[in-house]
Amino acid sequence: MSDHAAEGVMGNISRWLTTTNHKDIGTLYLLFALLMFLVAGFMALMIRAELFQPGLMFMQPNFYNQMVTLHGLVMIFGAIMPALAGFANWQIPLMIGAADMAFPRMNNWSFWILPAAFSLLFMSYFAPGGWPNFGWTFYAPLSSTYGPPSTDFMILSIHLMGISSIMASINIVATVVTMRAKWMEYMDMPIFVWSWFITAFLLISIMPVLAVTVTMLLFDRHFGTSFFNAAGGGDPVLFQHLFWFFGHPEVYVLVLPAFGIISEVVPTFARKPLYGAKFMIYAIACIAILSFIVWVHHMFTSGVMAWIKIFFMITTMIVAVPTGIKIFNWIGTLYRGAVSFEPPMLFALSFIVLFTIGGFTGLMLGVVVADYQYQDTYFVVGHFHHTIVSGVYFSILAGVYYWLPKWTGRYYSFRLANWHFWLSTISVNLTFFPMYFLGLIGMPRRIPDYNIQFTDLNMLASVGALIFGLTQLIFVWLLIENIFFSKGEKASSKVWDEPRGLEWTVPSPAPHHTFMTPPDPLPEQ
Repeated sequence: MSDHAAEGVMGNISRWLTTTNHKDIGTLYLLFALLMFLVAGFMALMIRAELFQPGLMFMQPNFYNQMVTLHGLVMIFGAIMPALAGFANWQIPLMIGAADMAFPRMNNWSFWILPAAFSLLFMSYFAPGGWPNFGWTFYAPLSSTYGPPSTDFMILSIHLMGISSIMASINIVATVVTMRAKWMEYMDMPIFVWSWFITAFLLISIMPVLAVTVTMLLFDRHFGTSFFNAAGGGDPVLFQHLFWFFGHPEVYVLVLPAFGIISEVVPTFARKPLYGAKFMIYAIACIAILSFIVWVHHMFTSGVMAWIKIFFMITTMIVAVPTGIKIFNWIGTLYRGAVSFEPPMLFALSFIVLFTIGGFTGLMLGVVVADYQYQDTYFVVGHFHHTIVSGVYFSILAGVYYWLPKWTGRYYSFRLANWHFWLSTISVNLTFFPMYFLGLIGMPRRIPDYNIQFTDLNMLASVGALIFGLTQLIFVWLLIENIFFSKGEKASSKVWDEPRGLEWTVPSPAPHHTFMTPPDPLPEQ
């Protein structure tokens, strides 16, 4: 390599390491999230391959538990959250008229801490006993008294992830508060900005709780304390309370930005303003507040008092109200809109349907007497994955397909994108719907072997998972074509002005009115 070429390579590396440009950092977040998604997805395929039929096929129980633990941690903290942070970095300054984020250097740090955090997590393989093996919720005493030495790597990794999230959240709040265009009032901000503004406050509130929890865990392991050790006067259930006080708002950390993305996509392809935009903002705020008082619905079988169960069952039901408002607002936006079915809209519509199913199964889990049947079965696995995969992940795909032409200046292959949509939607349901029935007939989760009566449904789920995993390679190839090979028609300045969707769909008639202003009187007959 010539000196000039070497200088060019070093210059590019230096540029990406030290960049403070919000678009570059957004791109880094998105590429890192894609890499972690592929890693965590491969772990999920290994889990499903082991569960294809009864008997231990190629995994020992300990390694199976390690895969379950890492799949959860990497997918949530390494794939979904960084992907949503990538959207925030790219779009928030553009949407509010800011030149960049409020603290560009801190923005750079908030990203580069993440690769260090996950390097620590993966390096724990070389500690005695290998990777952590107690599930992504790392309940005590499994993680405190019996956890392998690699648990300490995981604790430090979680601390770094939390620091990254808090720094990014402070940056978002400061940017929105201080750098909006002069004419832009709070209620003028796009829904996506509102969703991340509220999510940032959620993260600032809950990440210290997780930090305290893992620090107490570290002290129990090495400094002789007994926070979670019953033999020393501690309480293992305290760990569950602390974890889920973080864990349930964390679900909404993932879901609220997804709501924001869908609220940008649906009006664009319905050719109408968002129906009830102010109520959408209020609903996001209500969900964020209520998320702090529902955590015990994860613990109905842990021995808490009956009146506490009833209280948390009621608050869980109440959360469905603002969530339902959002669903009806999206449907109201679609009503009598000039709808076209480009790939972003297809994923958004699939999100609305499948996330609603995930929400209804969540209500089932929130009923105390029913939860005794569902708890720790595959019903819970089906619910969570229907919410996160066909919910949050589909919203991320909708966002990428929506904004990618604006980011790269070129349209992608709509043929590949449509194949990606249909195969993903069919396979995701083939994967997760059987899990509801597995749970209802009694199959416990987090086990590498099972009774022969569960075989057929597990085979269906494993085949669906394989198809879903392979389908995501279409998405990867589409990105490579668009970004690195610059294939595709050049995008116009107003990317989605004209319908560019499926050839056999026809937009519906223009709306009579937008529901934002009083309708014109109908002509007399």
